[in-house]
Amino acid sequence: MPGTTVKTEAIVLRSIRYGEADRILHLYSQTRGRMGAIAKGARKPKSRFGGRLEPFFRLDLVLHEGRSDLLTVTGATTVEGYPRLRSSGAALTAGARACDAVLRLLDSAEPNPPAYNLLCRYLSSLDDPAQARAAGLATALSFRIKLALVAGFSPELSSCARCGEAEHLAGFSGAAGGVVCGGCEAGSFPLNEEAHRFMVEALAKPLDEAPEAGPRALRQVERAVGETLEHHAHVQLRAAA
Repeated sequence: MPGTTVKTEAIVLRSIRYGEADRILHLYSQTRGRMGAIAKGARKPKSRFGGRLEPFFRLDLVLHEGRSDLLTVTGATTVEGYPRLRSSGAALTAGARACDAVLRLLDSAEPNPPAYNLLCRYLSSLDDPAQARAAGLATALSFRIKLALVAGFSPELSSCARCGEAEHLAGFSGAAGGVVCGGCEAGSFPLNEEAHRFMVEALAKPLDEAPEAGPRALRQVERAVGETLEHHAHVQLRAAA
C-alpha cells in the first residue's frame, strides 16, 4: 500500500548517479526479490548514507513505499561491506559480473532466498583473500550454474533432453535445455566428458569447493549455461571472465 515503511536486507547490484545529488539503486532483497529505489541526497558530502550505497554492499534498509515505482531509502545500515573485495581488480570484476547476472536473470519481486544466499556466499568468497586467489573462472561458472538452478532454469544433465536416453551423451543443446545423445545431436555442440562432469559436480558441491576443469571444458560449460538461459529465460549474460 502507498505510504508504508519497508524494512529488508538487500545487496546493491547497481548504483547510478541521478540528478544533482541522488542515486538510483538496483537492489536484490532477501524478502522482496528485485527492487528499485532512490536515495535522495546520497551524493552530498554530508549525506547520512556515506559511501555504503555502492555495488556489493549488503545492507539493512528502511524504505518508504509511495506511489512511485521506486521506493525511497530513508535508512541504511551496513551488514557487510566486503572491503577486501574492493581492493582487488579481479575480485571487483567477478563481483560485478555476478551482480549483473542476478540483475538480468532475477527480475521478479518475489523473494528467492536461495538466490540471495548464493550471491552472499559468492561475494564472501571474493572477499576472503585465501579463497579469492583460487576463485577464478571455475568458481564463477559454478556460481552461474547454481544461479540457473535457483532461478528455475537448470539444464538437464542426467539424460538426453530430447529423448531421455541416459547413455551415449555426445553434445549439448541450449534449445533442448540440456545434454543430448548421438541420435538427437542435430543443432547441438560437442560437450566433452570433463565439461559434463564439471557441471554435475558444480551443482552438487558447495560454491567454495568448485570442481576443476581445463580451459576447453570451461569454455564449453560457459556456452552451455549461456545458451540454456538465452533460449529458456531469454537472458544473455556477459562473459564470465
